[in-house]
Amino acid sequence: MVVVGLTGGIATGKSTVAAMFAARGAAVVDADRIAHALQEPGQPCHHQIVEAFGTEILDGAGRIDRRRLGARVFADPAAKRQLEAMMHPAIRAACENEIRAAEASVRAVCLVDAALILEAGQQDRFDAIVLVAAPEAVQVDRLVRTRGLTEAEARRRIQSQWTTAAKAALADFVIDNSGDLAATEAQVARVYSALEGGTPGGQKKLDKAKGHP
Repeated sequence: MVVVGLTGGIATGKSTVAAMFAARGAAVVDADRIAHALQEPGQPCHHQIVEAFGTEILDGAGRIDRRRLGARVFADPAAKRQLEAMMHPAIRAACENEIRAAEASVRAVCLVDAALILEAGQQDRFDAIVLVAAPEAVQVDRLVRTRGLTEAEARRRIQSQWTTAAKAALADFVIDNSGDLAATEAQVARVYSALEGGTPGGQKKLDKAKGHP
């Protein structure tokens, strides 16, 4: 089984691309879904986060309000690093469990959808890295329309992450998700075909697709 890291900046459309890979048979491990579950009341991460950032980040039901937490950490790099130090080990452990389950189900490709693979220096854990990219103007528009952020909030969140160019330098495949869905689907089809060839017995095909001799 080929284990692939799917990454990209905020609002580039990673979930859309992940769904396209899933439709072709890939197992998808969604790190954001895992993070949501780990932040539920009663979970160790919930207790750690509330202890670090205070009860003002909670909603009326005692759950972490991700928008309030996001406003706090995206405005303070030290707070962002503190949150990542709490969450990343638990997310990685949960992802590994789901990868093992996918391997047991005899999938050819397992895709781990996670925003900060490269920033966290985790790229070597994967057989290939797929980057989903979109121009900053598209990211801002999506954040304003779909998440209710102001333009300033949207740009602050985008600029807190690595640039697309920095990520592309470390990626094996780049999918441009700024156009229509048909264009994205065509790119996914090509990348999936290359990845599928990287299953046991076909690693040379994957190496060739990644630009290796």
